Amino acid sequence: MKVIQTQFRGLCILEPKVFEDQRGYFMEAYSAQTLKDVGLEANFVQDNQSFSGANVVRGLHFQNAPYAHSKLIRVLSGTILDIALDLRRDEPTFGKHFAMELSSRDKKQLYIPKGFAHGFRVLEGDTTIFYKCDTYYYPQSEGGILYNDPALSIDWGISDDNVIVSEKDKKNPLLANATFNF
Repeated sequence: MKVIQTQFRGLCILEPKVFEDQRGYFMEAYSAQTLKDVGLEANFVQDNQSFSGANVVRGLHFQNAPYAHSKLIRVLSGTILDIALDLRRDEPTFGKHFAMELSSRDKKQLYIPKGFAHGFRVLEGDTTIFYKCDTYYYPQSEGGILYNDPALSIDWGISDDNVIVSEKDKKNPLLANATFNF
């Protein structure tokens, strides 16, 4: 598996080696040793999966310390625009976001360390994402940032009139008004 460091400390793209033949394909989807070899250590304890239709936006979500978690995002079917927003105040990338498409076809994954808010837009119908977390979900620790906060300049590639967002996510605060402890 190839690990590509982004311009955000700890935020990495994972490209698995895919072996294909007439039967289909095989790939190693996760290796703790591979992450450890590049200085990323996560003891994943919870797997989550979501299914959505096209134009759904989920996020931007995070958990505050001491329950903050790292995530490893993978698309099982379909395609998403994945967004990671850096909330680590001591980083030069604070308040900036990283965006990339993840799809079941290219099988790339995104490792998001603690201190980021995460969200995604579904680009095609019947999309399933799967992600590992290194802490359990604690509702009292959850937080969010409004997905379309103008200060973030995130290009979701869809107008607000056509996006499908939960009522809860529509009520998330702007980054300037959000409470987080990274």
